[in-house]
Amino acid sequence: MTQQTVLVTGASGFIGFHLCQRLLADGFGVVGIDNLSDYYDVALKQRRQAMLSQNPGFTIVNESIETPGVIMGLFEEHAPDYVVHLAAQAGVRYSIENPRAYLESNIVGTFEILEAARAHPPKHMLLASTSSAFGANTEMPYKETEKADHQMSFYAATKKSTENMAHSYAHLFCLPITMFRFFTVYGPWGRPDMALFKFTKAILEGKPIDVYNHGDMKRDFTYIDDLVEGIRLLMDAVPERPDDGVVPEGDSLSPVAPHRVVNIGNSDAVQLTDFIAAIEAATGIEAEQNLMPMQPGDVPATWADAGLLNDLTGYRPKTAVPEGVARFVEWYRDYYVS
Repeated sequence: MTQQTVLVTGASGFIGFHLCQRLLADGFGVVGIDNLSDYYDVALKQRRQAMLSQNPGFTIVNESIETPGVIMGLFEEHAPDYVVHLAAQAGVRYSIENPRAYLESNIVGTFEILEAARAHPPKHMLLASTSSAFGANTEMPYKETEKADHQMSFYAATKKSTENMAHSYAHLFCLPITMFRFFTVYGPWGRPDMALFKFTKAILEGKPIDVYNHGDMKRDFTYIDDLVEGIRLLMDAVPERPDDGVVPEGDSLSPVAPHRVVNIGNSDAVQLTDFIAAIEAATGIEAEQNLMPMQPGDVPATWADAGLLNDLTGYRPKTAVPEGVARFVEWYRDYYVS
């Protein structure tokens, strides 16, 4: 059987690294692209990339996806069977300071990928969206079939825009596309700008942690291995445009395109104070908390309904926060402390 190829954008990022490891273990050839952005510690990205490069099935290109011709060239050379598009300018708060980075990476970069797929259609494209796309919605848990029209940060607005862009290409060119909205992802090799990383670092250094909205926030914390499992299984759940335009109840499949939106979350809204308690338990240190107001662009709660993911794949994320946090703290101590 001929080896199948997966193009993974953002391959040296937190999620991309773990996904590439999984795909390589499953026997896929993986072509990665990453521009090693300095949004956070480049050395961490380089370390992830070096680990992946030890596998002969992995090829890496260090370029920006929004650079004209780069993605088209990869499609022409490698003819990927699957595409998992993870590359993006991340972070809600940074999008207030530097919105142009989000416009270029998230919207222009996604356009380049859609154009390349139009010219060289893969079997299935999976594009990362975000729980932030639900915006001002207060009905919880979030269902993919609910309207999501009121994004509260420019980051969220760019990701929702990519969902709409992808739908138009799916409709016009019959490209099977799954948009997956993931919820606060955490675990070993995580991003230094995320709460778990910042909290763990500060607690181990005996420094106070900044707790927004005075700790009155809830997040659907999703462990990295659970997210990767969800993505891997969704690769085989290729959406098909319904011939009669009738969509099954509860399915986010488009009536006019092979396009679907799927939540990947733990289906559990965890209080931020409980998350901090899990870090305290894992480190054995009580945190000194600096209570602060809500930051612009943030939402008070996220909570995924993962029923559609289960219907499509038979899988539900299941790692409990104390277990996942303990694994992260163990990795952090090994990488930074020992």
